[in-house]
Amino acid sequence: MLKKRITQAILGICLLTLTGSATLAMWLFGGLPAPGDLSAYTTAPSSKIYDRNGQLLFEMPPPYTGSHTPVALAEIPQHLIWATIATEDATFYTNPGLDFKGILRAVWINIQGGEVLAGGSTLTQQLVRTVMFDADERAERTLRRKLRELALAVRLTRRYSKDEILNLYLNETYYGNLAYGVEAAAQAYFGKNVHDLDLAECALLAGLPQAPARYNPLENLDAAKERQAVVLDLMVKQGYIGSEVAQLAKAEKLDFAAAPFAIRAPHFVMLVRSQLEQKLGQARLEAGGLNIYTTLDVALTDTARDVIRQHLTLLAACRYEPNCPPGGNNVRNAALVALDPRTGEVLALVGSPDYFSARIDGAVNGATALRQPGSAIKPLIYAAAFERGDLTPGTMMLDVRTAFVTREGTPYVPLNYDLDFRGPVRLREALASSYNLIAVKVLDAIGIESLTGMARRLGITTLDDPDKFGLALALGGGEVRLLELTAAYAAFANGGYAVQPVTIRRVEDASGALLWAAPAGRGEQVLDARVAYLITAILSDDLARIPTFGEGSVLQLTRPAAVKTGTTTNFRDNWTIGYTPDLVVGVWVGNADNEAMKNVSGVDGAAPIWHTVMEAALKGRPVRDFVRPEGLVDVEICALSGQLPGPDCPHRITETFIAGTAPTETCTMHPSQLSAFSSQPSALASPIRLTSPDTGAVYRLDPTQPRAMQKLRVAAEAEVAFEHVILLVDGQPLAQFSTPPYTYLWPLQPGMHTFAAVGVAADGSQTSSDNVTIEVRE
Repeated sequence: MLKKRITQAILGICLLTLTGSATLAMWLFGGLPAPGDLSAYTTAPSSKIYDRNGQLLFEMPPPYTGSHTPVALAEIPQHLIWATIATEDATFYTNPGLDFKGILRAVWINIQGGEVLAGGSTLTQQLVRTVMFDADERAERTLRRKLRELALAVRLTRRYSKDEILNLYLNETYYGNLAYGVEAAAQAYFGKNVHDLDLAECALLAGLPQAPARYNPLENLDAAKERQAVVLDLMVKQGYIGSEVAQLAKAEKLDFAAAPFAIRAPHFVMLVRSQLEQKLGQARLEAGGLNIYTTLDVALTDTARDVIRQHLTLLAACRYEPNCPPGGNNVRNAALVALDPRTGEVLALVGSPDYFSARIDGAVNGATALRQPGSAIKPLIYAAAFERGDLTPGTMMLDVRTAFVTREGTPYVPLNYDLDFRGPVRLREALASSYNLIAVKVLDAIGIESLTGMARRLGITTLDDPDKFGLALALGGGEVRLLELTAAYAAFANGGYAVQPVTIRRVEDASGALLWAAPAGRGEQVLDARVAYLITAILSDDLARIPTFGEGSVLQLTRPAAVKTGTTTNFRDNWTIGYTPDLVVGVWVGNADNEAMKNVSGVDGAAPIWHTVMEAALKGRPVRDFVRPEGLVDVEICALSGQLPGPDCPHRITETFIAGTAPTETCTMHPSQLSAFSSQPSALASPIRLTSPDTGAVYRLDPTQPRAMQKLRVAAEAEVAFEHVILLVDGQPLAQFSTPPYTYLWPLQPGMHTFAAVGVAADGSQTSSDNVTIEVRE
């Protein structure tokens, strides 16, 4: 009896085990595609992208249609094959379709992360996922899908040769920019057949499949180059190339192109597609059947593109340059962004004058590329300064040669655009007329963290780390994107609210069901409305910018508008960003390959484009003034000192202040008041200063020259008449003068030395300059 029961129990356990195994096998492998069906694809319905008025911008081809041209493995460069294997699956030719070490490593990562985070996928597994799973299963992050993927990868390896699997992978993988397979990718990015690609180009393409949107070289070249370097290093590690060859490939300049296809506003469309991939996922995007309704006004975008083309033609012909430099102005590219400052909706976006021109690297999106903003960053500096309350539009600073000590201890002497200095200047004129030295002084006063914090609040994502930057940031030493900087200016136009650029209004499926809708583009108030108004009042003040731009310049519209230009060192970039209450437009002009232009400033290059597009976009719309918020006061001040006018002040103006920040001291700058300088230096800082040497400078004695001939020029300037001026070195008199120039040649001596100048008035009172410390090395 007992034996019978034991037998029954064993049979029951076996039956349960078989049943469980069958159920598990059905759950895991039920409906698993057969390897023989590898080439059986279904065509997804097209997705369509529309502008804000229903105009079709682009019909997105479903996977494996349009940009998809299979090629034989023999036509694919060996460098591309090696780069792909080194990056995606180093053991491809020896593994059975799966990598046991990679799986164990992935399991450990997943255990630590609590979910299926990493998969240790071989190249064969990636192919299975790409061509044998439907969109829903591709999007799954489950153990079941991973096991099915592994099983199919093993079956595939048994049925097909490694070369066949590799060839299929290279022909079916998505490389971004609507390119499926290496031939389509070669055409999309470089305008050539895949067999014509060199090592640098092959390495860039091989790095794209893991994250095509993130590494898209047409939108984020820096990230693409970093990824390319990773691929090249992996090729070196696997022994495919040498390190010297890899370094040459990393340094190679890449020339981009794009194959023409039916599309309107192509840079905007590509930006929207990248954003859709991030929001919906690549699998859902490839499934097709989407209707994407965007914010773009394609008619305005076409107008902006035409204005850009016309103006670049005029620049090339030196229509704005009386003395045309040899070869012309050397300017080939420009970009423009227009958005609604109230909603953040992007109304126009032009990334280059011709998306399909390889000659100008036209496929590179100038609206999202990183470029130095020059003086276009200055409004953010002044906004941060006014926010503190100790600096105002009426504050006077001295525009005189000044040396600042960098964090490395070396002197930094900023110069104005025209190389002139203007003496006492109020901050209103300094910003409106874009004086460089004053901007650096303001940044020095408030600290770099104040500027980077302001930029972050206004939506700029590239200036986060203040430790990376010095005072040259005041003149555009960092890099920003035109799209983000234009959105930052929108906060000045809308009363201080942060604006996130919005390109997509909503996404619907083929049945009209809503899949995704954009959140509001206007965010929280991040800037005091009074500060925003002060910046606007300055940037719209035609009188305050006359010293630099003249009267009736191209910056003036037929309605109230605020505007700022910017030009970087050696004319590599120039900008104009400006706004009304209804529209903000940013323009960049330069060359996509960062080659310098010739004598093209912001007012010559970008400003005419800005002016024409603003007038065209606002034509027929009501003229609106900027709304003045409460909490501001108008106070009469001395036009020179910025203080309350004294009885001898000949010129007075009315300035606007945030309540509580207006000046309280009376001006002492005029002739009968000059004796007050020594007792009230705050009006003009010190009226005597050293102009040479620069503080922090380091000099080295030349052993091949006689010591007596190695001398340093020590010089001072005075704003008022002194009885005599004394130059000091290390606290000891060096020279004394009764009339200018106050200059002396001091023999260099090793060590640290401190210089100063002292002005002695007729009554014996003394005024000292700031100390200047230098080092002389042997």
